[in-house]
Amino acid sequence: MTEKRLPLPSEELEALARKLGTPFNIYHGPWIRKNAEDMMRAFSWNQGFVNYFAVKALPNVNIVRMLGSLGFGADCSSLPELRIAESAGIPASRIMFTSNDTPDDEFLEAYRMGAILNLDDISHIDDVVRVCGALPDTISFRFNPGPERTGNAIIGNPVEAKYGVTREQLFECFSKAEKLGVRHFMLHTMVASNELNESYIVETARMLFSLVGEIKDRLGIQIEQIDLGGGIGIPYRPEDDAISFNELSEDIRELYNEMIERRGFAPLRLSFECGRAITGPYGWLISTVRHVAHKYKDYVGLDACMADLMRPALYGAYHHITVLGKDNDGSHLYDVTGSLCENNDKFAIDRSLPEITPGDVLAIHDTGAHGHSMGFNYNGKLRHAEYLIGDDGKVYCIRRAETIDDYLSTQLSIPQEV
Repeated sequence: MTEKRLPLPSEELEALARKLGTPFNIYHGPWIRKNAEDMMRAFSWNQGFVNYFAVKALPNVNIVRMLGSLGFGADCSSLPELRIAESAGIPASRIMFTSNDTPDDEFLEAYRMGAILNLDDISHIDDVVRVCGALPDTISFRFNPGPERTGNAIIGNPVEAKYGVTREQLFECFSKAEKLGVRHFMLHTMVASNELNESYIVETARMLFSLVGEIKDRLGIQIEQIDLGGGIGIPYRPEDDAISFNELSEDIRELYNEMIERRGFAPLRLSFECGRAITGPYGWLISTVRHVAHKYKDYVGLDACMADLMRPALYGAYHHITVLGKDNDGSHLYDVTGSLCENNDKFAIDRSLPEITPGDVLAIHDTGAHGHSMGFNYNGKLRHAEYLIGDDGKVYCIRRAETIDDYLSTQLSIPQEV
């Protein structure tokens, strides 16, 4: 079981909502910091361990800077994400650029910065050489195990995934890269998303440790670092249990001793690219009830909508909801909805909540990852503000709310000939 905490006492959070206006996201900095420190401590037995924070989860320079100060790196998939990592002061050696149908200019900028290139397809080797003139001294390849693994509900069957190179392509990739002058090699995979079964992560480590041996035996190439991807889940439902960093680390360490150290391989650095597992539980979407409607069902209409948090509509994902200032006795059954002209604009369906009236403030939990970052402007909805509770307990604005002028600024009232 997982306790669903609020970032501030209910009455303080409700007062903050009245003061600032809703909707907004708020993050608890000290809790994020402690969680990040716990992860680094758990894997400290592995010299050089790093978690490349998945910037896509929470692309705010203030969060990335805080995590960078704790030794985190940044996992980036686009030029703007590279800019966030750079602005946050993350050293290039701790920036992983994972390609995904990547344009030439982004390969070139990542190469110029000195970020680690994690290539997603065998053809990208030639693309990088063509665009950058050569491969960097260090290269990583993303492995797709295909039928060897089952994937999970969010990331899907690896055979159906667009990401990564096949087993046989992997050996060809490393061989070709070595011939083109690469001297340092990394191996990466990403086969799960929001996974709460620890054994699935451990088996991913086993798969990669085994590949390290195969690559050494077949090609004579020593892999220096493996990246286990992200995928560590969080307990969205109160009845779920979180994965323990300490227990996961000990199980991976046991495998490492068996499959790497005892076989006499050179020390192997480990890394993850977790985003959700670091910040997810420590963000809340705060929203005010506009209307309560009684039709064939009872509906609670919020000032937030799917444009502010799309996971429930996209995945049918569960997010816990607390009605501030009320005992959550579950005496009423509601669909909790937003104001988009889309019928799937719902945060919850048939959710047991206390009786709700207009003006009530709701806290939607676990929006610290893939919440604000997945927002959009359909129906002209404006992106809301983000706030951070600092180490001093004060609340700081870390992203202002978008204005109508912001939204209209890229539109040309007088069309320009091209």
